[in-house]
Amino acid sequence: MAEANVYTPRLSELYRNEIRGVIGKKFGYANPMMTPRIEKIVINMGLGDAVNDRKVVDAALKDLTQIAGQRAVVTKAKKSIANFKLRENMPIGVKVTLRKHRMYEFIDRLVTTALPRVRDFRGLSSKSFDGRGNFAMGLKEHIVFPEIDYDKVDKIRGMDIVVCTTAQSDEEARVLLSEFNFPFRK
Repeated sequence: MAEANVYTPRLSELYRNEIRGVIGKKFGYANPMMTPRIEKIVINMGLGDAVNDRKVVDAALKDLTQIAGQRAVVTKAKKSIANFKLRENMPIGVKVTLRKHRMYEFIDRLVTTALPRVRDFRGLSSKSFDGRGNFAMGLKEHIVFPEIDYDKVDKIRGMDIVVCTTAQSDEEARVLLSEFNFPFRK
């Protein structure tokens, strides 16, 4: 029986072959399965102007789908808030959750291509961990990703990126993400 050519991302191989061993030695794990790993990445775009214009949601949905390589979903308001002219079930953003191969591909593009294109970038803050090993960051412009054609963008939007790990502490998560070449400030 012929073996199928199964594609595995470069960072997935790097984690399996190198990073897991480095972290295991550093923290003294007896079992390789105890080693922290990246579980998922959630990318979110909040759209305040979506209250007035439905086309904003469609454009953001298309852009986020291109960036993630996976179809994004529309998030809707849970409550009505009169001061914001917001009704229940009104679209207010788009999000996508990446796991496995797409997650590693996104990390690769984020670290090697998108973050170096950010203007006045001085590194990621180490204070953005939540105490349970998850890391959150924000980008002011979604056009730093090479998939987005600058000429076809109607408006520059920001996005939130949350990297969820199985690490028990912020220190473990920081070491894990540093091994994936996340550029933290010194």
